[in-house]
Amino acid sequence: MRRVKIDLFLALILVTVGIAALLPARGAVAEGFGHATTVAIGLLFLLYGARLSTGEAIEGLRHWRLHGTVLAATFVAFPLLGLLIQLVPASVLPTELTLGVLFLCCLPSTVQSSIAFTSVARGNVPAAICAASLSNLLGIVVTPLLTGLLLSAQGGISGGAVLDVALQLLAPFVLGQVLRRWIGGWVGRNRRYLQVVDRGSILLVVYVAFSEGMVEGIWGRLSLGALAALVGTCVVLLAVVLALTWFVPARFFDREDRITVLFCGSKKSLASGLPMAGVLFAGGQVGLLVLPLMLFHQIQLMACAVIAGRLGREVREPVLQG
Repeated sequence: MRRVKIDLFLALILVTVGIAALLPARGAVAEGFGHATTVAIGLLFLLYGARLSTGEAIEGLRHWRLHGTVLAATFVAFPLLGLLIQLVPASVLPTELTLGVLFLCCLPSTVQSSIAFTSVARGNVPAAICAASLSNLLGIVVTPLLTGLLLSAQGGISGGAVLDVALQLLAPFVLGQVLRRWIGGWVGRNRRYLQVVDRGSILLVVYVAFSEGMVEGIWGRLSLGALAALVGTCVVLLAVVLALTWFVPARFFDREDRITVLFCGSKKSLASGLPMAGVLFAGGQVGLLVLPLMLFHQIQLMACAVIAGRLGREVREPVLQG
């Protein structure tokens, strides 16, 4: 049961959603929270830039087949599956939710959980570190471009939102890379305190998004049937990607590298997705669009925890028997 329990951060997000439902920000208060969110997201990506060593990411490219496979799963297979989900009738899954699924399909992989699950499953941890870091590094550019291309075709986003991402996300990230020479060491030594900025910015995005949704009354349009259909869609999406990232690489990689592809190629980052959604989408629309990501995040944690434990035991049990 410890492997499938809800993680603390997701619990905080759910509490924030509850606060937004009971005490939504309105008027000048909502405007103030909006400005605070913009500043927090900019600071978050500046710290990402200062924390990430591009040299390590470039060094990791030597295992180019593995990284290419992970990136193909993350930025090609996932978006194609997301486009297929757009064929689901609006009577089954509302348009805002199908667009939200497409948005999550454009996001980069997670970092911490991908590495942790790879380690538990006895996979190639150094490759997982490089693959997950590279995915997030490229995601800052690729995700807004994919989102702008695919969701604009579906009528879900304007072209100007991509420029907003360049100004609010990419520019602080580049500045962080420039300042890394002077502040990189301090950032590395104070990761615990920087989590406050990391998670605090995400909670701000959630509060502002769900507050706007409450004020505009969008939640009245979401039925229990639609919510159940969304959960089923997320489960099927994850199952298909897990199968692709495990069985397709079987012909090209050894067991350790297959595990790395499995966990790095099947995940989507809540930490990157929520701040990006706060920039890309406007108004109460954000709340419904990020709901698929929040559900998918918890489902992937539960499923991958079970899979990682089983793969890890498969390695340890023969040793114990011997």
